Amino acid sequence: MTFTSRTAICLSDGRELIYFNEEPTDWAKYEDTRHLPPPPPTSQLRYDPLVDEWIAIAAHRQTRTFLPPSNACPLCPTNATFASEIPAPDYDVVVFENQFPSFSDRVNEDEVTEITGMVPVRPGVGRCEVVCFTSDHNSSFGQLSPARVRTVVDTLADRTTEMSGLTGVAQVFPFENRGVEIGVTLQHPHGQIYAFPTVPPRTRSMLAASARYLERTGRDLYTDVLAAERADGTRVISSNEHWTAYVPAAARWPFEVQIAPHRKVPDLPALTDDERDAFGPLYLDVLRRFDGLFDKPMPYISAWHQAVVGAGRELGYLHLQLFSIRRAADKLKYLAGSESAMGFFVNDIVPEKAAQLLRDI
Repeated sequence: MTFTSRTAICLSDGRELIYFNEEPTDWAKYEDTRHLPPPPPTSQLRYDPLVDEWIAIAAHRQTRTFLPPSNACPLCPTNATFASEIPAPDYDVVVFENQFPSFSDRVNEDEVTEITGMVPVRPGVGRCEVVCFTSDHNSSFGQLSPARVRTVVDTLADRTTEMSGLTGVAQVFPFENRGVEIGVTLQHPHGQIYAFPTVPPRTRSMLAASARYLERTGRDLYTDVLAAERADGTRVISSNEHWTAYVPAAARWPFEVQIAPHRKVPDLPALTDDERDAFGPLYLDVLRRFDGLFDKPMPYISAWHQAVVGAGRELGYLHLQLFSIRRAADKLKYLAGSESAMGFFVNDIVPEKAAQLLRDI
């Protein structure tokens, strides 16, 4: 672990906040001076029988903070004129329960159990956390040092372990949204962690494909896909002793990269110290290539795919999916009819061309 201390406190409304310090620092002595209302009850999960999927209805999120000015940023440290979500005057990496969570353990006892006989309803029991990568409002993940990236990885591993042990959690999903084009509501460099109450649709599809491949070949699907990409090399962006970054041959997004460890591990806690150290330099290199494509900050989604908590865990292979909706300097890829209504992606950029453009930066 790169953080020297892990200190948890309670905010004024009872939510948990945890400081991950790189140097011994007593940030816990600073109390939350705000008077906040109680956190909202958790979302409502409604089952869609037509596609066998659960949908979360979280009306309280409609009132969440939206693009505040920098002097009122809730993710900056608290100062003399503004009390933020972080009571301390500074921090390294900090995690706290989301004030507007999609999932939580705060269940409304009066919750209905069905909408119609075809649409059962249940509480969205889980957990949502915010991860602040730095106290510097004007920074970005790509500007972090490798040492700070290691702290972030250790923090995500810590949270994955703890959240995986919560009752009813099916999968832990750390991610980062960057850029107003993606839809971020806070500009401060941060990510989130969702502890899902059900296995999400993409993971279900990946598990089903892996199970079929294992039954047919006796081998692990992602292991073989990664080996094939490394052997071919056409779509490989960069690599080191422990990780490879490559553009998937069937990329859905204009610029999409997967970063995977060479050793099959189920999740972030399973990574060795050497693997955690090697991730940062490679990932930072890829992020800088993204920003260099059009000489301006690239909007992106960065998503950690980890093994599920229960049945099918042995099929999981940890990897990071990084993608952008920007397809040209002045053009974005919008999910229109084919993608939004039918889930059938049409990519405007040939994956081999995207890989070459990223390598050339």
